[in-house]
Amino acid sequence: MRDQGEQSQRNERIKEAIRAKAAEFISSQSNYTSLITVTEVLLSKDKKRSIILVSVLPTHKEDAALDFLKRQRGELRKYINDHVRIGRVPTLDVALDVGEKNRQRIDEISNLDK
Repeated sequence: MRDQGEQSQRNERIKEAIRAKAAEFISSQSNYTSLITVTEVLLSKDKKRSIILVSVLPTHKEDAALDFLKRQRGELRKYINDHVRIGRVPTLDVALDVGEKNRQRIDEISNLDK
């Protein structure tokens, strides 16, 4: 059985591999009407499910970008499977990274004081 440190490192490698390949896939498939950035990947403990968090600029294109990404989940999973050796690729979902959105808003507000 693996110890916690090895397991944690493996999870981080899996998350980073999914993040990098998702970013490549999105870059190659998007129509560039918006900037879609993969900010983080959340992985379930059993490694069967993952959520790819993204930020979208301009923000009024978020819904369209999310619809596009959700339609492409099957192709994205196949792309990751073909390009990364992580064993079984988890089921993928996509969501907006509201933490990143909140951070950007805080930066915007703090810059008003300057």
